[in-house]
Amino acid sequence: MGIKELYNSNIYYIMKFISTKIHGVLDFLMAFLLLSIPFMMHYDIGAMVGRIFIIFGVATVIYSLITRYESGLLSIIPMQLHLVLDILSGIVLAASPWLFGFSDIVFMPHLIIGIVEIIIALTTKSKTSLSL
Repeated sequence: MGIKELYNSNIYYIMKFISTKIHGVLDFLMAFLLLSIPFMMHYDIGAMVGRIFIIFGVATVIYSLITRYESGLLSIIPMQLHLVLDILSGIVLAASPWLFGFSDIVFMPHLIIGIVEIIIALTTKSKTSLSL
C-alpha cells in the first residue's frame, strides 16, 4: 500500500481521533510540561539536558499561538504545518540525549515526551472547525 492509498483509506481516518480543539489544549499542556520539567527534575537549564525542554516549550507556545486552529491567536500557519512541526519536535526531543551527548546522564524523559508528541500529532485530525 502506497502513501496515496494509505491517505485515502479508512485506516488513516480511524487513526485521526483527536480534534484540533483538543489538540490545542494538549499543545499548551505540553508546553507547560516542557517548561516545567527542568525545574521539577532539577536539571541544569544552562546545560543542554535542561535547556532542550525550555527551547521546545517556548517553540511550542509560539507556533501554537500562530496556528490556524481553535487555540491559535494569529492564524498564520495551517494546521497541517503545525502537525509537521509537532512531529519534528518530537523526533528531535526523543533523540536529543544522543544528539547532544547527555544520554549517559538521562534520556527517558526526553524519549518518552518526544514519542508522546509524535503520537499526538499522528492521531490529530488536520481539518479544524474553522476550515468548515
